[in-house]
Amino acid sequence: MELRQLEYFVAVADERSFTRAAERVHISQSGVSAQIRQLERELGAELFDRSARAVTLTVAGKAALENARAALAAAGAVGQAVGEVTGLIRGRLTVGMVNGCTLTPLFDALAAFHRAHPGVELSLLEDSSDRLTEGVRDGTLDTALIGAATAPEGLDTLTVISERLVVAVPPGHPLARRRKVVLDDLTGHPIVCMPPGTGLRAVFDQACAARGLRPTIALEAGAGDALAGLAARGLGVAVLSASMAEGLDDVLVARTLADVETPALLALVWRPAHGPAVREFLTHAQRAFTHP
Repeated sequence: MELRQLEYFVAVADERSFTRAAERVHISQSGVSAQIRQLERELGAELFDRSARAVTLTVAGKAALENARAALAAAGAVGQAVGEVTGLIRGRLTVGMVNGCTLTPLFDALAAFHRAHPGVELSLLEDSSDRLTEGVRDGTLDTALIGAATAPEGLDTLTVISERLVVAVPPGHPLARRRKVVLDDLTGHPIVCMPPGTGLRAVFDQACAARGLRPTIALEAGAGDALAGLAARGLGVAVLSASMAEGLDDVLVARTLADVETPALLALVWRPAHGPAVREFLTHAQRAFTHP
């Protein structure tokens, strides 16, 4: 039994796909399949049910998964312990990034970390904030930049942005003539907004639910410029954060939602117990976000 076999086993279990697992560990699908078959022969039991479209764990696979994770963590801890003593950091750092993110300080932090620690393999994954948060909780991700309504419980947090929600409409829209806009004013207007699983959408949905409102979400997009483009073409009222609306004065009129005081957060999150690679990356991230 080899550590790489356990790594491939965990990757297939997480991804529920040999193809995605192969992409994750950067080898061919046939290579992953062959190593998993060899591991199954050594253990004397099949670890995966391959009969359905999505690969699922067998009873034996479920029993083995936790121990496989523990073995990989223990092996990683050996390298980290030596690295702590020698000052050399190796291994892998997996960072998550919310869909549609274009914050250059995150990229600056990754670049600075890579220059300082070229021996660490970097992975950057994009997903919804909900899935990224769960990835950090279960150890699939080391850290992630997420959008949220509140800081996730049980995780350490570095808040990068905290902003009020605004609505943006073309100059000829009825809401453009109002000095003050509240949630009730959106009734009867189609809304273009971020998809569920994003911080901005969570704040908007929670505020509407608290007032018993059910807005019509006409269109969803994962990037602020896409929402602004849809609103500029008259396809709906865009719900944005304050910074997303900056620089749009020539095409859109933005109004703060006066009765939504809870800000949308963009935050870097990580587990309280973490290794030296995460600690070093956080140092670069804090510097990049504080002095972009």
